[in-house]
Amino acid sequence: MPAHRPRLSRTIFIAAIGACLGGLHLSQAAADPANAPVVTSDSDQTPADFLDAVGQKTKARWRMLFREPPPTPPTDRARTALILGTLLGDSYLVLQAGDAQQFRNNNQDVLAYCRTLGLGEKLLPRLMTQGNLAEKNAWSELRQEIIDGHQEALRLLHEQMDEDLALLIDIGLSLRLLEIISTIIGAAPEADVAALGGGTPALLTDLRSDFDRLSALKREEALLVRVRSFVDGVSLAWRDVTTTPLTPEQVEVTVEQLKEVMKAVLGR
Repeated sequence: MPAHRPRLSRTIFIAAIGACLGGLHLSQAAADPANAPVVTSDSDQTPADFLDAVGQKTKARWRMLFREPPPTPPTDRARTALILGTLLGDSYLVLQAGDAQQFRNNNQDVLAYCRTLGLGEKLLPRLMTQGNLAEKNAWSELRQEIIDGHQEALRLLHEQMDEDLALLIDIGLSLRLLEIISTIIGAAPEADVAALGGGTPALLTDLRSDFDRLSALKREEALLVRVRSFVDGVSLAWRDVTTTPLTPEQVEVTVEQLKEVMKAVLGR
């Protein structure tokens, strides 16, 4: 079975660039979040590209977005996959910051969560390579290793017939990217808000699509019902950000609600 390629890694960057150039009309596509079409592309853009685009629009203080280490991996494999996704989001974040020590710290957490999902031994060589590249400040090579490692983790889960866990990793990654972008928008000059938010409707479309592809039983779990409810609500608020920038109050509400959702994901 071919490796799963999460749509968020291809579409959010395209949407962000297209919004700046006036080439996409996401407000129309996302007017009804429940029925919004999935944005697709033949290119293979990644979360690294998305954060690159954000960095080109504003002077992001990446290190201010670092988080505390996650808790010990839970026995609940679904929550473990969600948290692993957020940690992969942190890998892309730390790449932007160029902080070798923080990358190694985060990589240790990634390894612990991979082991809980039965992926540790297979991904250990790649994670060790990533740590060595960070030590050498070889950021360009590390960037590709992170992208490839993400895809390999998904491929291994598909081989284990753990389709839900692969989707949950991408859901966790999307939530972390949403947390990063909403925090940056909240601190950005007003003139930058419309451009910075351009990729968010596509990100939220992908989040809903990933939820829809989960097994029915998994979708009914209490934590995932809560996360999906949050995503649907945010989709309404962020549906037209390129033409009607979010108010500071809307951004603040998103950030605060997302903090609570992430606490629930982490079990804190």
